Amino acid sequence: MAKEISTKPRSRFVAEAKDAHQQATALEQALRKRLRGDVRFSDGDRALYATDASNYRAIPIGVVLPRDADDVSKAIAVAREFDAPVTMRGGGTALAGQTCNTAVIIDASRYFNRVLDVDAKHRRARVEPGCVLDELQKVAEPHGLIYGPNPATHSRCTLGGMIGNNSCGVHSVLAEFYGPGAHTADQVEELVVETYDGVRMTVGPTSDKELAKIIAGGGRRGEIYAALAKLRDRYADEIRRRFSPKLIRRSSGFALNQLLPEHGFNVARALVGTEGTCVAVLEATVAILRIMQ
Repeated sequence: MAKEISTKPRSRFVAEAKDAHQQATALEQALRKRLRGDVRFSDGDRALYATDASNYRAIPIGVVLPRDADDVSKAIAVAREFDAPVTMRGGGTALAGQTCNTAVIIDASRYFNRVLDVDAKHRRARVEPGCVLDELQKVAEPHGLIYGPNPATHSRCTLGGMIGNNSCGVHSVLAEFYGPGAHTADQVEELVVETYDGVRMTVGPTSDKELAKIIAGGGRRGEIYAALAKLRDRYADEIRRRFSPKLIRRSSGFALNQLLPEHGFNVARALVGTEGTCVAVLEATVAILRIMQ
C-alpha cells in the first residue's frame, strides 16, 4: 500500500523534543503495551522503511505492523498522545515519496490484508487496506470478475495505497467503458475510516436527508460533515468551473467535485486521492466488473 494517512505539520515530537531518542523510546514502549501487532524501532527497521519506489528518503520514528483495525486505532491514539505524526503504508510502491515520512509508519500489508467478502451478484468486494491487488484478483476471478484499475505494480501495491493515490492502470479503459470509471475513486462504494483525533466512521454517498441528520446528530462526525457541506456550498460554482472539462487521467489533488449535490456528496470518493492527509482507511467496499472475453 502506498500512503493512506499522513499528518505532515511540524510536530513538537521532532521539533521541540529535548531528547528525541528518549521520547521515541517512550513512544515505542507505549505502543508495545497497547498493540497486538509488531512494533519495530530498530535502526535496521527504520532504514528499511525510509524509502519507497521513489528517490525520496525520510527516516521514520518507528514502524508498526497492525493485526487489525483496532490495532490501527490504538497506534493512532498512542501517536496522538505523543504528538507524533503517522503515515500508513503497505507495498511502498509510491513513485513520489508518499510513503516516506519522519513519522510512525503503520504498515498494513503484513497482517491487515484480507479479502473480507466478494459479492458476485452485486459485483463488489470488501477488503482490508493492506490487501495486495493480485490477491483480490485471485478471489474475484473464479466468479468471472476483475478489479478494473490495475497499476503495473499489481503484485505488490495494496488497495489502501490505491485509494490513497487514486490509482488507475492498464485495465482502466475497460473500467471506463464497461465499469464505473477509470480510476480507483470510481470503484469505491464505501469506506470505513478513522481520523487522527480518533473518530471512526463509515462514509460514502450522502443524501440531503442523511446529511442533515448527520449534522443534526452533532459530535465530531457532525462537525466534520457540517464543515464539508459549508465548503461545498461556498465554493460549488468555482469547483464546477475548475473541474471542467472532465479529464479522465486527473488523479492528484483533493476531489472536491465529489462533494457536489450532482455527485451525491460522496465523502468516500472525495477522500480517494488525498494521499492519507485526512484519514486512515480501515476497510473498503469496491466495485468489480465482469472479465471481458
